[in-house]
Amino acid sequence: MAACVLAAPAVSLAQVGTKAPPVVAGAKPVTIQRIKVHSVAIEGNLEAESADRDVLVVLPPGYAANPKKRYPVVYALHGYSIGAEQWSREIHVPQTVEGAFGKGVAEMIVVLPDSKTLHNGSMYSSSPTTGDFETFVSRDLVAYVDQHYRTIPRRESRGLVGHSMGGYGASRIGMRHADVFGALYMMSPCCLSPREPGKVDPEAAATLAAIKTPEEATKLPWGLRAQLATAAAWSPNPKRPPLYLDLPVENGAVRTDVLAKWAANAPLAFVDQYIGNLRRYKAIAMDVGDRDGLKDDATKLHEVFDRYGLANNFEIYPGDHTSDVATRFQDYVLPFFGKNLAFQAR
Repeated sequence: MAACVLAAPAVSLAQVGTKAPPVVAGAKPVTIQRIKVHSVAIEGNLEAESADRDVLVVLPPGYAANPKKRYPVVYALHGYSIGAEQWSREIHVPQTVEGAFGKGVAEMIVVLPDSKTLHNGSMYSSSPTTGDFETFVSRDLVAYVDQHYRTIPRRESRGLVGHSMGGYGASRIGMRHADVFGALYMMSPCCLSPREPGKVDPEAAATLAAIKTPEEATKLPWGLRAQLATAAAWSPNPKRPPLYLDLPVENGAVRTDVLAKWAANAPLAFVDQYIGNLRRYKAIAMDVGDRDGLKDDATKLHEVFDRYGLANNFEIYPGDHTSDVATRFQDYVLPFFGKNLAFQAR
């Protein structure tokens, strides 16, 4: 989802069919647990988002058979307008996790939290309107998983990955919480750069201005809902019911103060502040399809890393925004964490 002013987002519709990689012969089955995790950080938000979040926990084949063994954890963040269940289908869980282990990746726990909201996405940001989803992932979720599963509870044994809006979340949370995670992977990250005001669409602006209830907002087209999601996350306004947000266009005029808030949340605008944090990671990786409209921004972020001498793996592969996401997850993402996470407790 691109944070451009009343223009169509750069990312296509979220729930899509994706091809699965070939089944790996002899791969052993994983166990999927569907749980609720309560987040203090999300309590009391103005959108009335539930603080009890759906989470999928994928336990490796050996988890039950080895009751004294502890495992690293990979937290995998979904994209805009889908939740954890749809994300699991896009990356073909459990097949791809089983396939990665079947190909020799060391066993780990994989956690898929749900961060879908009223406007279809939290942006993994901190807002009184949506709730603090950044802290949900980086504190509340990690604490819950460490308390309820046999994890290796240290940053070197935690990985963070996300796709699209989740890739944005991985970049944002990864830069700001290097004390929690030890390896970082961004898949086709969206929303990396500040956006200049586009040509104002009077009809779109009027449609958004006419919204009187949250229920009406849920009936908007995908692109307009994406505008509301961005505003709820990055330009909240507790004094402006019923949606509690400020939009970047009001009465036909562009609001530069709102655009400044959106720009402040763009990783390409704030990455220079977090180079020290990024140096703490054992490994950083990013990939994007050669037919993905997000390719240019991903390349720019890679160039920033290079400019500062940050070791990072960057690949532009043949594909569009979602075409190979399942194969990438099995054959690149999980092997990356298998190589770069710590599998032994201190």
